[in-house]
Amino acid sequence: MSKRLRSSEVCADCSGPDPSWASVNRGTFICDECCSVHRSLGRHISQVRHLKHTPWPPTLLQMVETLYNNGANSIWEHSLLDPASLISGRRKANPQDKVHPNKAEFIRAKYQMLAFVHRLPCRDDDSVTAKDLSKQLHSSVRTGNLETCLRLLSLGAQANFFHPEKGNTPLHVASKAGQILQAELLAVYGADPGTQDASGKTPVDYARQGGHHELAERLVEIQYELTDRLAFYLCGRKPDHKNGQHFIIPQMADSSLDLSELAKAAKKKLQSLSNHLFEELAMDVYDEVDRRETDAVWLATQNHSTLVTETTVVPFLPVNPEYSSTRNQGRQKLARFNAHEFATLVIDILSDAKRRQQGSPLSSSKDNVELILRTISNQHSGESQDNDQPDYDSVASDEDTDLDATASKAHRQKSLDSDLSDGPVTVQEFMEVKNALVASEAKIQQLMKVNNNLSDELRIMQKKLLGKDAN
Repeated sequence: MSKRLRSSEVCADCSGPDPSWASVNRGTFICDECCSVHRSLGRHISQVRHLKHTPWPPTLLQMVETLYNNGANSIWEHSLLDPASLISGRRKANPQDKVHPNKAEFIRAKYQMLAFVHRLPCRDDDSVTAKDLSKQLHSSVRTGNLETCLRLLSLGAQANFFHPEKGNTPLHVASKAGQILQAELLAVYGADPGTQDASGKTPVDYARQGGHHELAERLVEIQYELTDRLAFYLCGRKPDHKNGQHFIIPQMADSSLDLSELAKAAKKKLQSLSNHLFEELAMDVYDEVDRRETDAVWLATQNHSTLVTETTVVPFLPVNPEYSSTRNQGRQKLARFNAHEFATLVIDILSDAKRRQQGSPLSSSKDNVELILRTISNQHSGESQDNDQPDYDSVASDEDTDLDATASKAHRQKSLDSDLSDGPVTVQEFMEVKNALVASEAKIQQLMKVNNNLSDELRIMQKKLLGKDAN
């Protein structure tokens, strides 16, 4: 839980006083109004947490506070600090600006378009630049200079970069040096605690060998963050990793109701997903859990007369242009699941994650189920069907980004359908079965309601008839 904020802290986006939210991956504190825009961008742009009403791993909060206090915001507003920007009319938002369009347009430019970030000189081969930046990151994480590493990550350095000469990743280096805040930052940007170096050692191994026990325990938590978060969402408990308990599988109180043929078919399709597709579905469910929990905190902490309006609601997961249309459609459908249906899906995910881990030995294979346990911030490039016409909705009040431009076909890869190892089953098909179950249950409820209404009417008619006979 956050310590009491100092009065000198202001919103990174509009300079409003007393910010109550944090953007974890940007290293900034933000106010309620600006947070409403951040939430509409999606977790791939900004991962928001309430500073007082959301549980925090202590070192993660310390990492964000360190970045904020050391001027991380200047990374995202680099060009605005140039006096020439005033001449050109470019300025940041202020507290008096309207949320829409003023603050929203500024925040999108700042974090989505990275319009104010310092640009490196263009090179013929961008991959060379990314490699150079990643090597600099590899060297920098042994120090405590978090803002330098965040700047390198913002420019394109890869958190999971495997150094060809050193034979390890930046997380190996940070773990060996005992730099727990650097490890937190790398994890937020997708570093995998289970990655092995050239000698087969993981960052957890290096932390333990160096006597950095707090870091080692935190890396294990990060490795199981996905399944831990799902379990905590359902039952408010997390596994005891210190004693070798890595999974908690909650049980539905009325599990007998979920034994229909459709439910069995849905579970069978889930189990037949390839590890890659199962990982994607698990990550999407994680994002939906985060959306629902953040919504609950949002509604509990806002001034409902002024802030909670249709322009601040995020009704389903925002579009991620790096994902296919099919995957974005499936992600948005998760919001339609009621509490019972969503809990059933989460339990199925947890059960199958445990089954997959116990069913195969741990390795560095890309298809290993350990991949689903890495931190949710890691983004994936495996995409699906190449649709020219997006068949999903834009999110929040004024999402008008040209998705065809941002998600160019050059970055799309083979279809999800061709990525199956166990049969032609897609995430979309799994969702369709789940939706069919939802529709079936809804229809039954509707028929029962109609039946009850007819029974009530029949009883009324019978009373009237009895009354007439008595007269």
